[in-house]
Amino acid sequence: MKKAALLFAIVAGVATFVNADTLIRLKSHSDAFTIMGQTQPARDDTQEIWIGQNQMATITKEGTFIVDLGRNVLNIVDHSRKSYVEMTLPFDMKDYLPPQMAQMIGATKVTVTPKGTTQQVNQWNCNGYDVVMDMGMMKIKSVIWASTDVPFDWAQFFERFGKHFMKASMRVNDDAVAEYGKIQGFQVKADTVIDMMGAEMKASSVVTEISEKPAPPGIYSVPAGYTRQDKLITIPGQ
Repeated sequence: MKKAALLFAIVAGVATFVNADTLIRLKSHSDAFTIMGQTQPARDDTQEIWIGQNQMATITKEGTFIVDLGRNVLNIVDHSRKSYVEMTLPFDMKDYLPPQMAQMIGATKVTVTPKGTTQQVNQWNCNGYDVVMDMGMMKIKSVIWASTDVPFDWAQFFERFGKHFMKASMRVNDDAVAEYGKIQGFQVKADTVIDMMGAEMKASSVVTEISEKPAPPGIYSVPAGYTRQDKLITIPGQ
């Protein structure tokens, strides 16, 4: 259910800073919904993205995604299980999923369409995009607002970090990544409707802060004592 929030990280951009890393904070909200007789309460979450010279960490309560270009790896860290899966870049997500989950990779279709409209989100002037992610039994429709009106090299970030993060967090293939690449700018807001087997859930996310700060020690590392696994059981945050 947190795919909506994860959409914000895929096209984020950042300048190269000498003495500090870049911190991006996001907040998200999911409405209550009922599926197959089970009711899920409304939920509010926060997310941090730390970006350094050759590393990126996307952090939620459930898990952390770490891209380390120096070591040429991506780590998916599951805090509830105190485990992680390490992937060598570039990777095929199907190699790290159980067969029943791997078959969904090629079946997921993404369509990005510019809306031709603008909106100001906080201090950012944004262009709108309609994004449809069709996974068969689940369809996600989002209106995404992205801005080029930021002092960041967002295109470089997408090439270096965003593509790897998207494939891992959203379980999509290279064709879907290329479609998301049509979004121009730094993604700061999304309003999303998720339809799963006839049950509908609404969600929203927005960037609240972009700042330069020294990264906390160990932010780009797997916590000590976590166990390495070969396969993912679930994607943290979903």
